[in-house]
Amino acid sequence: MEGLIHSIETFGTVDGPGTRYVVFVKGCPMRCKYCHNPDTWEATGATKMTPDEILKDYDGYKEFYKKGGITVTGGEPLVQIDFLIELFEKAKEKGIHTCLDTSGIMFRRNNPELLAKYERLMKSTDLIMLDIKHIDPKEHLELTKQPCDNIFDFLKFLDEQEKEIWIRHVVVPGITLIPEYLKRLGTFLAHFKHIKALDVLPYHDMGKTKYEQMGIDYVLKDTPPATKAQAIEARTTIIDAMKEERKKMQMEHNLD
Repeated sequence: MEGLIHSIETFGTVDGPGTRYVVFVKGCPMRCKYCHNPDTWEATGATKMTPDEILKDYDGYKEFYKKGGITVTGGEPLVQIDFLIELFEKAKEKGIHTCLDTSGIMFRRNNPELLAKYERLMKSTDLIMLDIKHIDPKEHLELTKQPCDNIFDFLKFLDEQEKEIWIRHVVVPGITLIPEYLKRLGTFLAHFKHIKALDVLPYHDMGKTKYEQMGIDYVLKDTPPATKAQAIEARTTIIDAMKEERKKMQMEHNLD
């Protein structure tokens, strides 16, 4: 089976634990206003590679990945779930740590055939980095052009599967960098047992040039980048809300 590949980074340091071999795939149904890879949205122009070809290339750099592994990102990797299953299963046969960086937008619990594929994929996935774009359903639709229901249900599914989850959240001034939304996000995340990390990333506009080259309007051109200090403060707000909600949950449990 061939996957539609955008590019490969052989020395990734922000895509999971350790140094990683990062596969960027093509295709994504979301249209996030701050996306810095709009060239991955469509499947056109992709390089076709089989899992064996990818893993052969990985082997050429494997000495760098002793504390790392392989990460698949995009685009949206779950658009190509059959390819992803084959790649991760073959990676696990070689003892490679596997990480999936996803928005979860493709998840459908009410499709038995598709759900079975997700359950199979989880068996060969060590870590899921889940991007939560916005906690508010209406604002999520405005930001990404997609609803958030399937994403939140995917998080529930991952928790049920007892998978290690890292949450990623981009803070955008005037959109997600708002205390009310940050607190709501923390309250929501408090209910999941297997979240092991929370990365809060400051919005940047470094993808603006790509939009110009592709003839796409960059709708956030008047939105200032967030600072690292703002991201740190936002993370503290989310964590505090998580702690408060978990304390409340514990008190309610003790009363039962």
